[in-house]
Amino acid sequence: MSYSPSSSVVAARKVFAARLQELRRNAGLTGAELSERCGWHKSKTSRLQAGLAAPSESDIRSWCAACGAEDEAEALIASARAVDAMYVDWRRLERSGLRQAQESVYDLYQRTRTFRVYASRVVPGMVQTRAYTTAVLSAVQRSRVSVDDVAAAVDARMERQRMLFSGSQTFALLIEESVLHSSVCDAETMRAQLRHLITVSGLARMSIGVLPFQRDRLRSPAEDFYMFDDLQTSVELVSGHLRLTQPHEIAMYARVFTQLSRMAVHGTKARALIATVLESMG
Repeated sequence: MSYSPSSSVVAARKVFAARLQELRRNAGLTGAELSERCGWHKSKTSRLQAGLAAPSESDIRSWCAACGAEDEAEALIASARAVDAMYVDWRRLERSGLRQAQESVYDLYQRTRTFRVYASRVVPGMVQTRAYTTAVLSAVQRSRVSVDDVAAAVDARMERQRMLFSGSQTFALLIEESVLHSSVCDAETMRAQLRHLITVSGLARMSIGVLPFQRDRLRSPAEDFYMFDDLQTSVELVSGHLRLTQPHEIAMYARVFTQLSRMAVHGTKARALIATVLESMG
């Protein structure tokens, strides 16, 4: 398991660590005795039991063997992998370039029937123009990826859009007004992107809400997140990508989405706001 500062991942790791501690206690072993059987320092046992360190698969097998619970090993390894899958560092996800990151979610997007998306930084990928996507991914590549496969990554995102809009999925997108003024691209690219937003907002299966600038907001902007039905929520952090599948976590983001949606303008009002921003650009 890789280490992540995310509170959700930390909580999941502590649950996993408690299971290791339970196995040790059921075997009637002290921490020192288990450490001796596993052949490592007792401080390692303490870190694993506190959820402060991530056990390798061989560590888990050694722990289970020391406790006489070899039959528990595979299930625990599967649980460890599930915790690890919750958080992926951008460096790990984009090690071989940006195209892989785009293609890695194809299956998830195809399975999803209802998308709920909140964007506070950039226009959601599913309604980006090719030029806007190129600007966004080029900025990402320059800042954190050594491999320059931006053109291939853009093609992959455009292919994902084609698949989505040829199906029967429904989309509810919430966009902060600040995103409409973003300087992630040149002015002409941004104007074309805003015109595209106005166009797609009229599609039958598309709802676009814009959260206008206002002083008396009921809640402050949140991190960008994508909800895939009620099965998974993906959160984009500065350091990596967080994948949440626990029902209570998904319910929390669903409540936030509802709160933000109530603060947004939709339909003709949203299109009018976007048009006003477009006109202000000259």
